[in-house]
Amino acid sequence: MPKQIVRDLDVKGKKVLVRVDFNVPQAKDGEIADDRRIRSALPTLNDVLDRGGSLILISHLGRPKGGDPEADAPFKLDKVAARLGELLGRPVVKADDTVGPSARKLASELQPGGVLVLENVRFNKGEKKGDPEFAKALASLGDAYVNDAFGTCHRDEASMVAVPEQFPADRRAIGFLVEKELNILDTLLKNPKHPYVAVMGGAKVSDKILVIESLLKQVDKLLIGGAMTYTFLKAQGVEIGKSRVELDKLDVARKLLDEAGDKIVLPVDHLIADKPEAGAQTRTTESTAIPEGWFGMDIGPRTIEQYAKIVREAGTVVWNGPMGMFEVEAFAAGTKAVAQALADGQGVTAVGGGESAEAVEKFGHADKVSHVSTGGGAFLESLEGKQFNSIKVIPDR
Repeated sequence: MPKQIVRDLDVKGKKVLVRVDFNVPQAKDGEIADDRRIRSALPTLNDVLDRGGSLILISHLGRPKGGDPEADAPFKLDKVAARLGELLGRPVVKADDTVGPSARKLASELQPGGVLVLENVRFNKGEKKGDPEFAKALASLGDAYVNDAFGTCHRDEASMVAVPEQFPADRRAIGFLVEKELNILDTLLKNPKHPYVAVMGGAKVSDKILVIESLLKQVDKLLIGGAMTYTFLKAQGVEIGKSRVELDKLDVARKLLDEAGDKIVLPVDHLIADKPEAGAQTRTTESTAIPEGWFGMDIGPRTIEQYAKIVREAGTVVWNGPMGMFEVEAFAAGTKAVAQALADGQGVTAVGGGESAEAVEKFGHADKVSHVSTGGGAFLESLEGKQFNSIKVIPDR
C-alpha cells in the first residue's frame, strides 16, 4: 500500500519536523562538495512552505562522536543551512543544538514560512541509541513529522523511528523524495521490464553478496566490474596479477557463479597498471588474465563495448558501483561508458547511490537517467528485500 505523503497533511500554521538527509560530501576545507541531497529535498520543503507551514529540519552530517566540541566542529550544519537558504531563496535560521535551549527558543518563535535547521542530530548520543526521552524532546518542537531522508531509512535511529511514533497517525508522512525512491524500488522488485540488467561494481564481493543473490532471481544479466571482478576471476582459476582480491570470499564467488549460469557476465579484457595510482604506466590486456606484477584498474575496451550494448538495449537497468578507480582520469573510461549507456538507454534506469551517483553526476548524466538514489546502503538493503521500521511507522494512505 502507498504510504501517507506530505501533501496529505494539514500543514497550515503548523510546525513540521522534517527528517532530511543533508549528509553531503565535504571538501577538505569543509565546503560542500556536492549539494545534490539538499536539492533533492526541495520539493517536500517547498510544499510545506507554500501551504502555510513552517519547517524544523533534522539531519546528521558525517560520523561525529558527540560530546567533544572541537572534534565535532567539522560536522556542524552551518554551511548546510547557508546553502539551503540560497536554494530556497529565503532566510534559514540555524540552532546551536538539537533539543537544547537554542532549538527550543527558535522553534517557539518560528512563524509560518520560517525555516529552522537544528544542529547535527548525531551530536546527541540518544539519536544512535533510539532513546525515547531524546525522541520525545525532539518531537515536542513540532506539530507533525515527515520522513524525507531515504539515505537513513535503513537505520533505527531516534529521529527515524522513535520521533514519528510520538505523533498521531494523521500527522506522520513521507516526503516526495522517499516516495520517489519507494516507487522506483517497487518497479525494480515487482514489475521490471525485461531485459532486466544489473550492473554491479565496487571493491568487495562481501559488501554485495545478499543483493547479488537477490538480483540473480530476477535479472536476465548481471554485469560485474570494479575490484570485485578479480575475486570472481580468481575463483575461476584466472590469473589476476597483483589485483585486489578477497581470498576469503572465493568459495562465495564460485557458488554465485555456479548458481547464476550464464546470467553473470565478467570482463573479457582489462585496463591494467603497474601501480594503482595516477601517473602509472598502463596497458590493455588481450584476454581475461592479468600478467604477474600488474593491477587491474578498469574494464577494457572490448568489455566496455559489450557492457554498453547490453545496458542500452535493456528494458530496466539498476547500477551500483563503479567499473574502476574512476576518480583517476586514466581509470575512468569503464565507469564513464556505463553512465553514458544508461543515459542513452530507453528503459527504466536506476542508479543506486554512493559512488555510482557521484559518477553519473560527475559525467553529466544525472538528469538523463530515470532515478539517482540518495541512499547507497538503504538502496542496496531494499534490493535485498528488507523492510525498514522507519517506513513501517508511517501509516498507509
